[in-house]
Order: sequence, then C-alpha cells, then structure tokens
Amino acid sequence: MKRSPIIVVMGHVDHGKTTLLDYIRKTNLASREAGGITQSIGAYEIEHKELKMTFIDTPGHQAFSNMRRYGARVADIAILIVAADDGVEPQTKEAIGIINAEKMPFVVAINKIDKSNANIEKTKNELLQAGVLLEKYGGNISWQEISAKTGEGVPELLDLLSLTAEVEDLKYEPEEEAYGIILRSTKDDRRGITVGGVLKNGTLKTGQNIFTKTASGKIKQISDFLGGKTNEASPSSPVSIIGFEEMPQAGEEFWASFDTARMEEMKAKKIKEEKPSIETANDSLNLVLKSDETASLEALKTIILHTDFQAPVKIIQEGVGNITENDVKNAAAFNALVLGFKTKTDKSALNLAKTQKINIIESPIVYELEKEIKGYIQKAAPKEMRRIEILKTFGTPKGKEQIVGGAVILGPIKNQEQFEIWSDKRKIGEGKILNLQSQKKDLPQAETGVEVGLLVESRDPIKEKNILIFPS
Repeated sequence: MKRSPIIVVMGHVDHGKTTLLDYIRKTNLASREAGGITQSIGAYEIEHKELKMTFIDTPGHQAFSNMRRYGARVADIAILIVAADDGVEPQTKEAIGIINAEKMPFVVAINKIDKSNANIEKTKNELLQAGVLLEKYGGNISWQEISAKTGEGVPELLDLLSLTAEVEDLKYEPEEEAYGIILRSTKDDRRGITVGGVLKNGTLKTGQNIFTKTASGKIKQISDFLGGKTNEASPSSPVSIIGFEEMPQAGEEFWASFDTARMEEMKAKKIKEEKPSIETANDSLNLVLKSDETASLEALKTIILHTDFQAPVKIIQEGVGNITENDVKNAAAFNALVLGFKTKTDKSALNLAKTQKINIIESPIVYELEKEIKGYIQKAAPKEMRRIEILKTFGTPKGKEQIVGGAVILGPIKNQEQFEIWSDKRKIGEGKILNLQSQKKDLPQAETGVEVGLLVESRDPIKEKNILIFPS
C-alpha cells in the first residue's frame, strides 16, 4: 500500500530549520495541536493538497548531529536549508555529506530571502561548489527560495516535496511485522517509559510485543502526534508508545508483532552480538556520560565527536538520570571524566568526586557544555589532522596511479596535496592527489563531510579503511 513521505530538515544552525518547521506546523495543523506533544514524540504530520507528510523535528545544533543522522536514516526525503545571508556553512557541508551517504533524495530551500543582506546568487554558487547541482544550473536538484519567517515560498516548497514523494512511489506491507525508528525516549514516575518514534512498515497495534536492540516490552498504549489515543497506527505515522520495560536508545530500530515466537526469533537474530568489554589505554580519554533522556544522551556523545583531540575516547558508562555516587566510583576506577547534560549531581556523588579528585562537567545548555568539554580536552590533546577515510578502491593500480573513493573526515582537502597513508594507527606509505572530484566534478578542494573520488600517485597500494593524513 502507498504511504506518505517522512521528511527531515537539515542544515547549519541558525539557518532557519526550526522556524520553517514551526511555520509548517502552525499553518497546517489544527489549533488544538500542542507543540509540547510533537516535541516529545520528535515528529508531526501535516496534510498538503490531500497528501500527508511527516516531518521529523530533530534539533539543529552541531551537538545533535547523531540525531540528525538518525533523522536521515528514517527519512525518505530531506530538505537542505541554506540561509541566503550566510550561504554554505560547515553544518551545511556536513548535512550534504550525510544526505549523499544515505543516497537520499532532497530539495534545497534557500531561506531568509526577506533579509536586506540576502545574496541568493552567491548562495547558489556556493552550493554548486559544494557539489549540489541545482536545476537550471547544470543539475537536477530542485530548489525553492523561501522566507520561513513570512511563509513566502513555503507552499511551493511543499509542492516540490509532494512531487518528489510521487517520484519515489513509497510503499509498505500492512501485514508484516511493524517496523520503525525510535526518535525520543523519556521516563517519569507517573507514566513510566514513553517512547516517540516513526513507523516505516507494517501496522502497529496495542498488545503487540515490541523490541529494539537494547530494550523490549509489550505495547500498552499508542498515541498519535496530537496526543490522541489509538489502537493502531500505520506508516508513516509519528507515534508515542508506552510499554517498554527498559529505555530504548534514540535512533534504534524497533519491531512489533503479536507473534511471540516470531519476535523471539527476530530478537535472537538482531541481538546476537554481545556488548564489547571495556578496554582502556593509558593515553585514552575515559568518560562517564549522564543525561535526562536518551535523545540528550546521544547529543552528548556527538559533542565529544565534534571536539578536536587525538587521544582515543572510551565511554566506560552511559545512562539516564542524576549523576550518582556509583557513577563517580566507576569514573575513579578508570580515571574518567564525568559529563552531565540537563541533569543534576547527587550530594553524595559531589563529596566522593571531591575526595577522589574526579572532574564533573555539567550544564543544561548545550552551547556551554560543548565549550567546557572542548576546553578540558584541548588542554591535554593536540588538534586532529586533516584526513580522508577510504571507503572503496576501483580497479587495480596502474603503476603508481590508483583510483579510490572516500569521505573527508576533517577538511579542507586540496587538489595536488601530499598525504600519508595510515592503517591501524601506523604509517604505511605516502602519496599525492593527482585529481580530486565529487559528483563527477573536478574540485579545487573538498570540505568536511563531502564524499570524494581521488586519482592518487603512490608507491604503496591504498586499501579500504585506510586513512589519508594531510599535513597542517
């Protein structure tokens, strides 16, 4: 059966993602809709010209890139939003990299056209340089000029999304096991564990057994994105689920069915790998992570991933709730730093941390926490080197020349640059870029997050998972 599209908005912080989502929601939903409900689920549904659309409401700050990756994975279509006054920024390039990696259809929204310093042509040129080939400019990527503040161009943007959904011809099997993605997970004393997610296939019903890789239970209650209780839900519906016995992680896949034997069979298949044991090195940065909910916990992990360091990071423990004495004991055993996002520290934990000389960094504001973590890590570790991770090799090397493909982990990477070849933290060779491409187009340089093709010269063969390191 045909299903409606699931859409995620991606782009740089402050380029208008939240404003656009708010405008679409307020313009297309009944007045009884409460923003807090959609926020707790992490998604909402609208109807545009008789076509339903589900929008994933993921946070836009850099610290939430893991959640945006979850959004990209569950979504069918992306909106790449770019502000006409700022143009292409670092998170714009990161979003382009994610979209390309997911091979996801997308449309471009050039926002803030109402501002006096908007430069639409400059923004289009920067998009072309970043490998986004727009319609009428030599490519096939649809785009629309909009003002998320006034609503100008937004109906036309929704028309483009409708057309893209029609081309994608999205379908689902109503009789198969219900399958979807967890977007949010919270716990309170009154309702217990409440999970927000989006259904991708099958039909979700109360009474079904449900599981993810880390949690399971039986569905006691299903609510739609407006808070109304329902006995069943179909793709691509945003839903709130009560019934998990443990807290699933944001971004996990879930399956549900009345067939207990089938669920156990699938569970055994999906959860056959054991958790890896904790191994820490003397030069590693060991961490204990705590947050108020699983989605925030994922955000906290991403802050770490976006901090410049060279020592390996080991997360020895993570969880939801206050920072406790037990957390500090675990931190002391591994000489770890305790990080808390939107949570509190028990008095006994503070006293123990003081005697054990364990550092605790906590803040309810992600910007402040990011700044403090960066400051802490940068005192002990040098900056990361610019590098490309090799994802694929093509053909056999011809003499010293070889064609490889990879992702720019930290850029910019320039054409004709010299590099070192690393494998398993060991240098195994050297080489030089002869030609640098993205989307089959020659580039003078490639930024962080962009996937590239390389013609390289090297005496040493380059293999998948090798890292090309570039001097500062």
